[in-house]
Amino acid sequence: MLQNIKAVIFDVDGTLVDSMWIWRQVDIEFLSRRGIELPEDLQKDIEGLSYTGTAEYFKERFNLPESVEEIKEEWNDMADDFYSNKIDLKEGVREILELFKERGLKIGIATSNSRELVNTMLLRHKIDMYFDRIRTSCEVPRSKPYPDVYLQAAQDLDVEPDACLVFEDTVAGATAAKSAGMRLVVIYDEFSAESQEHLKQISDLYIMNYQEFLSSINN
Repeated sequence: MLQNIKAVIFDVDGTLVDSMWIWRQVDIEFLSRRGIELPEDLQKDIEGLSYTGTAEYFKERFNLPESVEEIKEEWNDMADDFYSNKIDLKEGVREILELFKERGLKIGIATSNSRELVNTMLLRHKIDMYFDRIRTSCEVPRSKPYPDVYLQAAQDLDVEPDACLVFEDTVAGATAAKSAGMRLVVIYDEFSAESQEHLKQISDLYIMNYQEFLSSINN
């Protein structure tokens, strides 16, 4: 799986950390403050959207008076405690990051989350030193499932897309990585369990946990 690979790029939510569940809670609370119930189709509609794109979606769909920046700031404030104190790394993350660093691979992040919350998470878990570059979907023209954030991440790392290995957990993210021409490992996350068969079909490798990947490399 690592043959001819020069860089590894990680998604964050559901891939590095078990955090997908908190966003449903944030959405429920955010909308309840405005007397709005959470629509059942909301999570699927916003999958892959950038932080800014999601705020734009909320503003238009729910006719919110706040600016996009005000919405994003409120979300950051609401989620900060989760990322500072409550969200755990997926099991095996430290080991896999150490493996890639020992092998001299460049390591990057390509995420739909906000840079502020990503930095909070990295510092909390003391894994910031492993990452050479961070790129968010807010900083490229199009969100996942378009390949823009992954192509930009590869450029940031000065590596050709076909020499990059991506770790993802959602259909939108996996589609983005494959569209960028990168090798793809999908890791199981409960949030995307209903899409498991589709993710297995489009990935180069599907794993239930990082130990599976570590075992495959060591064997």
